Amino acid sequence: MNCSRHCIPFQPPRSDARINLYTGRDVSLNSHTIPELFAKKLFFIFFIIFALTGRSGLNADSSTVSNPSDLHSFMDYTAQGNLWQELLLHPPSWFAGPEAIAAAENILVWQRESGGWPKNISLLKTLEAEQRSKLQSDRKRPRSTIDNGATYTEMLFLARVIEAQPDSRYILSFQKGLDYLLRAQYSNGGWPQYYPLRRGYYEYITFNDDAMVGVLTLLRDILTRPDAYSWLDSSRISAAESALQKGVDCILATQIHSGGRPTAWCAQYDHRTLLPAPARKYELVSLSGKETVGIVEFLMGLEHPDPQVIRAVTSAVAWLQEVRIPGIRQESFDSPGSPTGSDRRIVEDPDSDGLWARFYDIETHQPFFSDRDGKRYEKMEQISWERRNEYGWYGDWPEKLLEKEFPRWQQMISKTSQPAHELNEKLK
Repeated sequence: MNCSRHCIPFQPPRSDARINLYTGRDVSLNSHTIPELFAKKLFFIFFIIFALTGRSGLNADSSTVSNPSDLHSFMDYTAQGNLWQELLLHPPSWFAGPEAIAAAENILVWQRESGGWPKNISLLKTLEAEQRSKLQSDRKRPRSTIDNGATYTEMLFLARVIEAQPDSRYILSFQKGLDYLLRAQYSNGGWPQYYPLRRGYYEYITFNDDAMVGVLTLLRDILTRPDAYSWLDSSRISAAESALQKGVDCILATQIHSGGRPTAWCAQYDHRTLLPAPARKYELVSLSGKETVGIVEFLMGLEHPDPQVIRAVTSAVAWLQEVRIPGIRQESFDSPGSPTGSDRRIVEDPDSDGLWARFYDIETHQPFFSDRDGKRYEKMEQISWERRNEYGWYGDWPEKLLEKEFPRWQQMISKTSQPAHELNEKLK
């Protein structure tokens, strides 16, 4: 990947230098000046997917799409992945239709003056005059984010609509969104969850729920589909290229090293030190069996990966193979005394291919669980019913990657780059 070093200028950051104890790299302590932000926590509202459920015309037939791009495979892992399966897999003609235009109009209304969007908005919900008026008054609120698919979701959708039916208002909205993302990027290449910065874990570099990977996927889409973005000016394209390269550098700098080789990634990192950091009380520092998949998927989608990228991918895949927990499956069972009358548990099953844990100890690579008390537990059954049933502790997230995507990528790389095969052999 040939990326220039030009970048839209940032506000002067604070800087220093330390050694990252986990990665062994020199890292710069760069952060934005933190503005005054609201202190109250933002309550969750319904996800977009619930607003879309049951609406006519949204059941995309994937057979209408030939050669799905890497963008689509990435969307399988996002917090709003089902939304994208419903919307982005539509044929291009759908984006010139009334439903797509209605969603695009709502996107314009929801956009904040900062250029970003809030999370968990309903793209296809009809907005009454009173709602539109309130949204207009909310435009100055600072809480724009990349959490739960926000901002890059709206921008990818707008790009598809523009491609099908150009409209100067949609182009301007996209440009403002891109400028927002470029401003939000730390000089070390990472992105915070919220910008303008919101104190707390919201300012950490966020891989959780594929937030940063979602932004990078958008930037890659801009650079790999130039005809689709012909309406975007060259200065923004150049800035997007620089931001993408810096983002890749950040990914490589934050991969955790263990036993002398790279392994996986944590869900979030301190933006000053690039050290792993916790988020909510039940989201402790850990190696992630989920977020690592999204990062690897993204890296495999880079054109002409250099040896560092190849090593990062092959090392992470080797780690995912090692930490698979064989012979178990998760099941729901009747639990009359629980809030919903059901519960979750892990059972042994010799016929199962196994599962992966969401959290692995950063030193021992053993699975662990946590609760709202901030404590660690060895078994999922030891945590509260609420956390056990309202969080994804186990999953098969890497399965498609290991069985199909990585072998296909390996074959492709072996034709153009010998180091891929050599590195994989050394890691066995």
